Amino acid sequence: MDYIGAIRAFIVENFLFGEDAAWLEEETSFLESGVIDSTGILEVITFIEETFGIHVEDDEIVPENLDSLKNLAAFLARKNGRPDRNVAGQQQAG
Repeated sequence: MDYIGAIRAFIVENFLFGEDAAWLEEETSFLESGVIDSTGILEVITFIEETFGIHVEDDEIVPENLDSLKNLAAFLARKNGRPDRNVAGQQQAG
């Protein structure tokens, strides 16, 4: 499953309103770049829960899980218990 593609499409549609998002790299911080604010993170959480059939626990709502395309994709892969071939460098200790 291409997590990054699905997340990018959601971000472009809902936060960039279809604008060219070529500048949005996999590691670009949503918060630091101003793409998403704290309320927007809640929208992203709702999207990934509904789209990917997971539940995000309160203690999982941290930038390490949610603040970039790469972080979100790696988080989804971990939550689903399988690596995603479209997430570079996703093997993490723990």
